[in-house]
Amino acid sequence: MREFDEASLTDAVVKRFGETPDPRLRQVMQSLVRHLHAFIRDVEPSFEEWQAAITFLTRTGHKCDDVRQEFILLSDTLGVSMLVDAINHRVAGGATPTTVLGPFYVDNPPELPLGTELATTASGDRLHVSGRVTSANGAPLANAVVDVWQSDAEGFYDVQRPTGEAPELRARFRTDAEGRYHFWTVTPAAYPVPTDGPVGEMLKATGRHPMRPAHVHFMIAAPGYETLVTHVFADGDPYLDSDAVFGVKEALVRPFVLRPPGPAPEGRTMAEPWRQFTYDFALARAAG
Repeated sequence: MREFDEASLTDAVVKRFGETPDPRLRQVMQSLVRHLHAFIRDVEPSFEEWQAAITFLTRTGHKCDDVRQEFILLSDTLGVSMLVDAINHRVAGGATPTTVLGPFYVDNPPELPLGTELATTASGDRLHVSGRVTSANGAPLANAVVDVWQSDAEGFYDVQRPTGEAPELRARFRTDAEGRYHFWTVTPAAYPVPTDGPVGEMLKATGRHPMRPAHVHFMIAAPGYETLVTHVFADGDPYLDSDAVFGVKEALVRPFVLRPPGPAPEGRTMAEPWRQFTYDFALARAAG
């Protein structure tokens, strides 16, 4: 058949993918065609609107580089990242809830001793973070790799500060024999996702705010267990119920408790008030 119309085109395209050797790729491509064509039939875009959509995606790609992933940000703000996360973590089995990776993770952060201060130049209220990493049944996991990263007290990540010395407020730790981790940092602030690109334009055009509640990111890995990607959010933050990337889960919210000056963990004596939160992470067993 050489000539296709609105009624016959979708089935013809689906059929063309029918001989795809890999069965999973065949399933994905045929489903993509069906849903994409259904979307086009639903909204009936003009040629100008379709060109604008292609231009938007092109500009999204151009905004990506080694430290900025605009497509992840687009996925996050459309709720797709959290949907993929939810589908892949349907049965937690007592494990800590997962959430989005976010666009500011950097591979291979510096590995530091437990108790280290993450902030080398960042100012703000000091925050002590501690807890344990265990299996879902509570057994401590020694030598688990704990990656942490966060914004500073003004809401910026190190990769967003072109004059700063990266890395800042990101590191990798290993748990001790009891599965414990602990470090000092600064109290993060709520912050907007980047709005200087196509995703920011989309949020503005649709009347959505770009804010994320204050949080600290964690990625935790141990042999034989699923790698956990999650956040711990500050209780009382005004954006907990409207996170721009839909990442908040109640079990991940903790009070960042204000402490008075005086004795503090790691042998410190604090001249100013400081904050503290504790969170114990539980990892699920890897499948198979």
